[in-house]
Amino acid sequence: MADIRLEFRDVTRHFPIKGGDGSDVLTAVKNVSLSIRDCEVVSLIGPSGCGKSTLLNMGSGLYQPSLGEVFMDGEIVDKPNSHVGFMLQKDLLLPWRTICKNVELGLEIQGVPAKARKEKALDLLHKCRLDGFEDSYPHQLSGGMRQRAALARTLAVDPKVLLLDEPFSALDAQTKMVLQQDLAKTLASEKKTALFITHDLMESATLSDRILVMSPRPGTIIEEINVDLPERANPMARRHDMANRVGEYVTRLMELLRVDEMAHEVKI
Repeated sequence: MADIRLEFRDVTRHFPIKGGDGSDVLTAVKNVSLSIRDCEVVSLIGPSGCGKSTLLNMGSGLYQPSLGEVFMDGEIVDKPNSHVGFMLQKDLLLPWRTICKNVELGLEIQGVPAKARKEKALDLLHKCRLDGFEDSYPHQLSGGMRQRAALARTLAVDPKVLLLDEPFSALDAQTKMVLQQDLAKTLASEKKTALFITHDLMESATLSDRILVMSPRPGTIIEEINVDLPERANPMARRHDMANRVGEYVTRLMELLRVDEMAHEVKI
């Protein structure tokens, strides 16, 4: 079995309630334990506000657990974690830098020489199908192209784990499927480990090795689903199997999240 890359051991996170007397707290996640193995892609799904992003922030070291511990390669994460890379819904590309210079940014901060960081950036832009746009600025690219540039920037610093917080949620359906394919192929070819937040049930089934389902706040893990499907590096092939096994996974996720029940509660 592959080594464990990222591990959460019985973590709980409290936040002070604004306007309270200091003793009142909101519990975002409670007693969460999970682990992600090397080269594994794990999706987190659950209702809005259940603490998914809080878990990612604890994995990155931006938040510390109120209780419990987070480990990266067996070492406790007690400060900002330089071994993770974030990719968010917003690409956060710097508008005054070219696409190539945006991809180079993390390497520049690390002190990598200019020639080496440019070579690395150009190689990643090629892998992310952005040849010819190296000298373009973010405003000159489509939303999908900007997210591919953001992925290249994230990979440039060679993170051990990618933390992906709904990176495709703002894109149209067609662009989203293309980007999912790009991401899956890149994660496989670069042998990366990833923890992926999504509200898209099909996305979780087509991109993941495992899916962790969370309860409403305070978030806990209520079920773990192993995605026993071939070709994780090819989500499009998994989509073509929707009528069969992929559909079964989506149906199970709908049951766990009470989608049908909540839809029938809606009154117009």
